[in-house]
Amino acid sequence: MGKLHDRIDGRLRKFIEEQPVFFTATAPLAGDGHLNLSPKGRAGTLVVIDEERLAYLDFGGSGAETIAHVRENGRITLMWCAFSGPPNIVRIHGDGEAVFRDDPRWAELIALFGEADGPAARAIILVHARRIADVCGYAVPLMEYQGERTLHAEYFGRKTDEEFAAYCEKKDFIGTSVDGLPALPLPLPPRTV
Repeated sequence: MGKLHDRIDGRLRKFIEEQPVFFTATAPLAGDGHLNLSPKGRAGTLVVIDEERLAYLDFGGSGAETIAHVRENGRITLMWCAFSGPPNIVRIHGDGEAVFRDDPRWAELIALFGEADGPAARAIILVHARRIADVCGYAVPLMEYQGERTLHAEYFGRKTDEEFAAYCEKKDFIGTSVDGLPALPLPLPPRTV
């Protein structure tokens, strides 16, 4: 029922790009550390760069566990489920990297997201696929997609970059994870692009 793939080919790419939500999973190296599983949405905030790489925007508004974990060990899994249409689940196990606003690659990478970019973009998570697999998804329920939520973009759209940096400074588990690992560099580098 499951199948391994050598690359993110046309069919897999189409499936990934059509899903309105995906999930990320990361973990620290410490056996007693906190695992992190996060839903991700907002149209256009994930891009398939090529047959081996993907990237997604990491926005403010929650902790920075994913950033901390990929900084420590790079392990990340992305998962998409078909909640409509033919059943399918795709998982990409990869090596993740957090690209911050002061990284020389920021301008080139942020341009890939076009209008999906927003003032609360604090990092880009770049993922190099190591293992690409899909399985049947027969037990995933059928659900109706109603549309995008705009609350996050609207809330952070009212903040200047300086206000967003101050917001990041005072939130718990942004500069360090719940396990004390380095997460988002603070003070937050300003947006230059």
